Parts: sequence; structure tokens; C-alpha cells
Amino acid sequence: MTETAKHRYSLAAMLFHWVIAVAVIWNWRLAENAEHAATRSEAIAIFADHKALGITILVLTLGRIAWRLTHKIPPLPANYKTWERVLARTTHLVFYILLIGLPIGGWLANSLAGRSIDMFGLFTMPPLPVGENSALAETIFGIHGTGGEIMVYLVALHILGALKHTFFDRDGGIFRMLPFGKVGGAPARTIEP
Repeated sequence: MTETAKHRYSLAAMLFHWVIAVAVIWNWRLAENAEHAATRSEAIAIFADHKALGITILVLTLGRIAWRLTHKIPPLPANYKTWERVLARTTHLVFYILLIGLPIGGWLANSLAGRSIDMFGLFTMPPLPVGENSALAETIFGIHGTGGEIMVYLVALHILGALKHTFFDRDGGIFRMLPFGKVGGAPARTIEP
């Protein structure tokens, strides 16, 4: 196994990563577009796609977690400082919490509002058996929106970190999650606190 291959994620992990990343950004844009829709019916139609894509993200995330639990992940580069290691692990943990919590929260809020989720016209996700409570639904929708904002900032932080490691530290950061490019290009440095 080459040095680059030892520090690169598997093709399946890459596929999960990039499909989920695109879906999350697309879903954020759907929510933004729905909030600024010209009519209520247009907003409802856009939110229908947002909800279906959210459930799709949940399923993909559960698949990614199953893959990660059954396959070894590459180690972080040796040149990462302690704070970078802690930030990387914390960011990934918060990502997983949001990737699971946001769709479940959205589904729960819709269920409390008495709504099912149409999965792109293919089938319908019924409401969870929680009864109706419109006040609680609105509270959870508010928390869901705040979680979505946190996700956007986390995505930006993740992108900045990947760019820093790729272009400033030159350790091939972004290429760990791509099937091309050199990984581990920077010489190992002493890990500092």
C-alpha cells in the first residue's frame, strides 16, 4: 500500500461524503428559497422537497455511520497540532449529530403538526405516532432552523480547514477525501499543544 493510500479514505467513504455534502448544501438552499418564495403554495412545494431530501440525508448518514463502524478510517496527518486534532474530531461529531438530529427533528415537528412527508412522489413517510401539538411543532421547527444555521457555519469551517491543510500546510488535506492528488505531502512535524 502506498503512503498516499494509507492516508486516503475508501471510495465508499468518499462517495458518502460527497453525496451527503451536496445534499446538505442543496437542502440549505431549498430552505432559503422556500423562506423567500413569492407565494405560500410555492413555499409549500419547495419545503416538500426540503423534507424529502432531509429524510434522504438521514438514510445516507446512517449508511455512512454503518460503513465507518465496519471499516478502518485513515489516521489524521502527523503534522496536525493537538488543537487541530481536537477541532477535527469535534467537528465530525457535531456533523453526525446534526446530520441525524436535523432530519429527525424535522420529521418530529411535521408529525406534531399532523403532516406526513412526501418522498418525491414515490411514497409517503407517515407522521410519527406522537399526536398533534402545534405549539411544540413550532418550537421544534425553530430549533431545526437554528441547527440548520449551525450546519452552514460548520460546513464553512470544514471547507476552510480542508483548504488550509491543502494549500498552506501542504499536507494534501482535501485529497484524503478525493480519489486523486497527493496525500501526506508535508513532512511530519512535532505535535504542539
